[in-house]
Amino acid sequence: MKVEIWSDVVCPWCYIGKRRFEHALERFEGADEVEIVWRSFQLNPAHPKGLREAHDESLARKLGTTVEQVHRLNERVVSLAAAEGLDYHFETYVTINTFDAHRVTHLAKALGLGLPIHERLLRAQLVEGEVLDDPDTLVRLAAEVGVPEAETRRVLETDAYASAVEADIAEAHAIGINGVPFFVIDRRYGISGAQSADLFLSALETARSDAASEGNAPGDAAPA
Repeated sequence: MKVEIWSDVVCPWCYIGKRRFEHALERFEGADEVEIVWRSFQLNPAHPKGLREAHDESLARKLGTTVEQVHRLNERVVSLAAAEGLDYHFETYVTINTFDAHRVTHLAKALGLGLPIHERLLRAQLVEGEVLDDPDTLVRLAAEVGVPEAETRRVLETDAYASAVEADIAEAHAIGINGVPFFVIDRRYGISGAQSADLFLSALETARSDAASEGNAPGDAAPA
């Protein structure tokens, strides 16, 4: 079974959705049959590269609302994150263009480190207040999960993996994804948003049951 997850590495709901999906996997009898593939998406693709803004001011402008209203939205998200064991800090969250960070995730994926790099970058952004368009920061964080520093620097100094990021985003748009997180199971079942662990579990069980009833091995997946 193949589960593709479109996500942005700075997305608060993506990290919550990741935790809820992981809780579902802990209860899923076929968890060892699940292949997870993270795919790139940008929440703010038009955000200028190199521009760093405080989260609340940036989101208020994007939503056409006030900073005070964004503060109230933050309180709800922080509470939901805490229920999943995540300690969000929007006061240190810096809005950036995430394209280069996604290129680093594709490098890590090529080295078999696609899962840990997403966890590391989400935590860095949302919990630790790291700035994910800073090359030295990306090099350090990638090294923590096993990506050689020289490789990350090489990628950041070129346009390596740019086409891979663009392909993920184009594919998302082609299949109707306009927000993240978005989970696709075996290219047959789509789940939008940070749904409950129960819903994720039900979807996994349905996909596994349907594959078995059609005479497929539970691990078979439609081609990407």
